[in-house]
Amino acid sequence: MIIDHLTKQLTKLPGIGQRSARRMALQMVQHKEKIIPPLIDALQQAYEQIKQCEQCGNLDTHSPCSICTDDTRDRHTLCVVEDVADLWAIERSRAYKGLYHTLGGTLSAIDGRGPDTLRIAELDARARDPEIQEIILATNATVEGHTTAHYLSEMLMELPVKLTRPAHGIPMGGEMDYLDDSTLGAALQRRTVC
Repeated sequence: MIIDHLTKQLTKLPGIGQRSARRMALQMVQHKEKIIPPLIDALQQAYEQIKQCEQCGNLDTHSPCSICTDDTRDRHTLCVVEDVADLWAIERSRAYKGLYHTLGGTLSAIDGRGPDTLRIAELDARARDPEIQEIILATNATVEGHTTAHYLSEMLMELPVKLTRPAHGIPMGGEMDYLDDSTLGAALQRRTVC
């Protein structure tokens, strides 16, 4: 059945389970004139025009991407992220104005992801650029993220660059009573002088 096939295709998207996919498929079919043609057009444009940036790994309609070609960016700082979603999250914060390097994942022996499966060789080449003065290892606060950051810091330690990590801990507006134990513990371990 066509709706079952559509549902199956939708479940391939991250975060979309069987029930959500079925609801989406039903909405698409019930309102097909309003939803499907613009969706097909958007998917076709994405398929034809989106490229991965050869420098940082971002997604854009051209390569190098608009971030890498922006002359107002700080060319002395390189922020290393796991994937494009992390890059976009940092951009939304408007707190960082340097360059990026997307790894394409994290190191994970269980999942068979070693250094050669990520964009680590490209990072090493970029880190050796004399213009780079600081590298921010902005991997996620997961076991794999910490493992990857540790591996990268060991690899980059010999270079004359400052290696940093974003602080982890209590978010703005966060109440201690509502924090999980590991977040509160990290906040206490990374306390600063007032």
